[in-house]
Amino acid sequence: MRIAMLSYHTCPLATLGGKDTGGMNVYVRDLTRQLGQMGIHVDVFTRSQDEHVPHVLHDLGYGNRVVHVPAGAEVPLPKPDLIAHIPTFAEGILEFARTKGIHYDLIHSHYWMSGIAAQHLKAAWNVPVVHMFHTLGHMKNRVAGFGEAEGEYRINGEQMVLKLADRIVAATPAELAQLQWLYKADTRKVVVIPPGVDISHFYPIPKDEARAFTEIPLDHQNILFVGRIEPLKGVDLLIQAIGMMTRQGLVNREKLSVTIIGGDPNVSRTEMTHEMARLQDLRNEYGVGDVVAFLGKRSQDTLVYYYSAADVLVMPSHYESFGMVALEAMACGTPVVATEVGGLAYLIKDGQTGFLFPGEDADALCHRLTALITNPIIQARMATQAVSHAQQYRWQEVASQLITVYQSLVP
Repeated sequence: MRIAMLSYHTCPLATLGGKDTGGMNVYVRDLTRQLGQMGIHVDVFTRSQDEHVPHVLHDLGYGNRVVHVPAGAEVPLPKPDLIAHIPTFAEGILEFARTKGIHYDLIHSHYWMSGIAAQHLKAAWNVPVVHMFHTLGHMKNRVAGFGEAEGEYRINGEQMVLKLADRIVAATPAELAQLQWLYKADTRKVVVIPPGVDISHFYPIPKDEARAFTEIPLDHQNILFVGRIEPLKGVDLLIQAIGMMTRQGLVNREKLSVTIIGGDPNVSRTEMTHEMARLQDLRNEYGVGDVVAFLGKRSQDTLVYYYSAADVLVMPSHYESFGMVALEAMACGTPVVATEVGGLAYLIKDGQTGFLFPGEDADALCHRLTALITNPIIQARMATQAVSHAQQYRWQEVASQLITVYQSLVP
């Protein structure tokens, strides 16, 4: 079986923590590797964003390729500007298939723009389309006060993809419900399959070894955030909670370190994103400049050390369709404290693998964090249960479920 995997707006090989890089990049990359290991040939097509990067790379192994298709200027572009180049992207894929003499049995598209590209390919190839949205425009607009609202063009595009796709993969029952209530989707086309985690890469590293790598003192309590630096991620809520913890004397600030991974904190203020500048100002406003460290982007290869070094991972997001970072942290034996939203409400077992707290409630976050990092017994119990829970999401299991979906559509 040959699969054409579409990841139009972002490359699965990109460094994580940038504006448009995150869980979806990891999903496409790791799923492609696992499918290759299971004998499924996959070509991942993404828009070329750097003319100096070879257009075809074999970084994912097993003969599977990442194909960078020129569509518009080969530089990063704002998402609204990308829409005009989708037809060129689709034509580039068709030309690649013609040149290579390849027949694809199925298209698996990711994010709504890739779904629009899939429409062109489906018409040309007459093959089924499996689609995963990863995030939904309607849901992002519900928390638009924490970021930019999505335009009507995205909602209309998502509706179009819902009609053309033969199967929709939802990450959680929550996403299935959102598709049903907000989009009136035909739920007979929707299957719930969660993302996976690479447990050969994400596993508990002894804390002393992880702390040596991350240069975090062994006698410190370490709180970790990993993700894009944007209002939707709620990092301001974390900084506020840390300020409360130190101000109220709930922890020893001399032995507390908060690590924030993502974004680019070391550029000049004129080049810095508005959210990064705002968070750095907020850190000073709450008097935790000596506690909270912005490290910037880190490669996926090094994240296992940061997860293993941390006493707790925090995801204070206002919206998460799933929460890949939380799953990776749990696989490393790190409990997670997260807002009770979207996929996080299903992924985190409250009181077992971490704690859930109500969104936008810094006081609740403060007390959940304090309860966890000041109680070694609870922390150790949750760490063990987190590792066990993450085993259910091994990529081999997830890919097997997706192959069953593929086989149901391909004669």
